[in-house]
Amino acid sequence: MNDLAQQLGESFLAASWLPQVLMVIVTVIAINIGAFYLLRHIEKVAATRTSNVWGDALIRAARKPLTLIVWVTGVAFALQIMHEHSGAPVFAFVVPTRDTVIVAALAWFLLKLISHATHTIMTRSAAMEDALDYTTLDALSKLGRFTVVIISALVILQTLGFSISGVLAFGGIGGIAVGFAAKDMLANFFGGLTIYLDRPFAVGEWIRSPEKQIEGTVEYIGWRHTRVRAFNKNPIYVPNALFTTIVVENPTRMTNRRIKETIGIRYADLDKMAAIVADVKAMLQAHPEIDTDATLIVNFNEFAASSLNFFIYTFTKTVEWVHFHEVKQDVLLKVAAIIQAHGAEIAFPTRTLHIESGPDMAQTGSGEPPALCREAG
Repeated sequence: MNDLAQQLGESFLAASWLPQVLMVIVTVIAINIGAFYLLRHIEKVAATRTSNVWGDALIRAARKPLTLIVWVTGVAFALQIMHEHSGAPVFAFVVPTRDTVIVAALAWFLLKLISHATHTIMTRSAAMEDALDYTTLDALSKLGRFTVVIISALVILQTLGFSISGVLAFGGIGGIAVGFAAKDMLANFFGGLTIYLDRPFAVGEWIRSPEKQIEGTVEYIGWRHTRVRAFNKNPIYVPNALFTTIVVENPTRMTNRRIKETIGIRYADLDKMAAIVADVKAMLQAHPEIDTDATLIVNFNEFAASSLNFFIYTFTKTVEWVHFHEVKQDVLLKVAAIIQAHGAEIAFPTRTLHIESGPDMAQTGSGEPPALCREAG
């Protein structure tokens, strides 16, 4: 250790390398300043024109990693000059360290590029009518980042002198053990992959699964779980593996909403049933919010206990929940108006009691008819 300190001290006293090192440092500073102003100028020029997604992302992602690479390269070059004059063994680590940092900086650049590009694409897509599927884009972004990290780690290991084939072999053996220990995590991972590939739902859509009491709006789809915001505003965290074994409804992708109602009128209005049914059907066919290309049925279909029932089966054009109920309310009020216009009334549950009198009542003298009462609807 003393010899190393003495050797370094003699090198500093000689200082024949000092001008070269200073020149390298000045050059590095100049390159960084030039790169900064060049990138800022390119970004301003791109902002005034029809900008390209990848071009904008490239400029934003390159700033800090480029600065790091220039500084690492310059410092490593300066240390090599010092090494040539001093011969100290500590400088043997300069080249592997430089290569490792450069690989890490390139990985940093690629990660920032993917992140900025994804954000820019989603921002611009949100303003367009034909928006991209956020779930698919998010999956591609995560897959790209994962690939960059894995490849960068392997290259760094190779740079540091490790055998990649040995690492992969060890990883294969260790992967079997990890697979048994973390089978639930792997099941969730492949469940998330299935969601990304099959796309049964996307972020922002309303889903439900009655068998598991899951219903709400999808907020986030990860590799391990999916977060669903219930209508009472509580978050539901669902393991992705569950979606491979349950039936999931996606009401967001419905084409229409259905109106299915049974309406009863009095038995006294039997002669008016045909006209009422015909007028209700004509009203639905002329209604601007009813989809006449879908199934539309209005028919008398039941002699009920206290009413004559006809049913309405039709679909609205809107799928929006609040507007659908406004349309349904309008339809029901018009049905009530049609029934009233024909002089009929909507029935409600009633019972009529018929009391029969006869010779047996007089014979008993008790004033109570023996089993002579019956109910009729």
